Amino acid sequence: MRVAAFGGFRDIPPRAGGAGSDKFAVELYPRIVERGYPLLAYTRIYPNETIAEKNLVYAGITLKPFKTVSKAGFDSLLHSCKCTWDVIFHNTADVVHLHSGANSLWAIFLRLAGKKVVVSQFAMDWKRDKWPWYGKLYYLFSNYLTAHIPNAVVFDNVFTKEYYEKKYKKTYDFIPYGSEVPEPSDSTAILDKLGLKKGEYFLFVGRFIPDKGLHLLKEAFEGLDTDKKLVMVGGSPNPSDYELKIKDTKDSRIILPGYVYGEDTNILMKNAYAYVQPSLIEGLSPVILTVMGLGAPLICSDIQENTFITKENAITFESGNAMSLRESLRKALDQPELLRKNASDGQKDVRERFNWSKITDQYIDVMKRVCKIH
Repeated sequence: MRVAAFGGFRDIPPRAGGAGSDKFAVELYPRIVERGYPLLAYTRIYPNETIAEKNLVYAGITLKPFKTVSKAGFDSLLHSCKCTWDVIFHNTADVVHLHSGANSLWAIFLRLAGKKVVVSQFAMDWKRDKWPWYGKLYYLFSNYLTAHIPNAVVFDNVFTKEYYEKKYKKTYDFIPYGSEVPEPSDSTAILDKLGLKKGEYFLFVGRFIPDKGLHLLKEAFEGLDTDKKLVMVGGSPNPSDYELKIKDTKDSRIILPGYVYGEDTNILMKNAYAYVQPSLIEGLSPVILTVMGLGAPLICSDIQENTFITKENAITFESGNAMSLRESLRKALDQPELLRKNASDGQKDVRERFNWSKITDQYIDVMKRVCKIH
């Protein structure tokens, strides 16, 4: 069973601009290869990027890069079109794993060519503020395609799954993300580089887009009386107006280091006073699972996708409310013992409920099912 994959992820391993989909790919695909199934991952090259030939294999995964444009939304559309063409005309796979229902359009052509298609649908993407009206309209159209065209649809959270099942009167698969993270080293090089001390900063890592709620975090922190710092890691190679506004601050406590790679990210998470996830919309957040898997304290918005993971093991605030977030930051500062207990209890819980080995087996079972392999 040959597998190909494309969609939401940009590269394996993740590089600048990477997000949850990249984390998902780098955790799942090497494990699929380890179980004996060849996998081809189609990666993206933006106009201002280059990639060396030596980087075309990673952890047994064959990587095939295609160039795309910079404009959000259209970059994925063009890239996915090229990938679909390549799968069909070069017969690169038996089953194709697509990230995001926005790519279900390509399932039509793949299925006509005799390929089996599995789509992973994450959050309710059509609700994201970053999309213009035509982007949201396309997502609503793609919902219908996602519900009916692929051979299988996998949801990473039960809430989006329930929405689809109720709307389309069909049954779909639920497979979450995993939480296991290798214990990071004791190196403090990244902290030293950024002028940080252990336990003396709040942290956010991710894309600088409206639905991540960074405007709320910035407002809440700027009005907070504390000597601790706020580190906001991430951004995009092609920053939006929103990202530029977030980075425009006169608060010297706010540190914006850009993109941080690999283990350095986990070291920052492990040594933070608390990680803050102010998101307005999520699927099953890989970042929250990573933070909790590392045993780091967490503050997050109270959307149901977040609390499904955290249970009572995080300090939560009212989604979309900067004042509520500020109160939660203050609570975290006033109750360090609560933070430590939540972190310890949460680590034990997520490691039991969200396991990458089990998740890999579940994905392989879905792929074998649609390929009618026993």
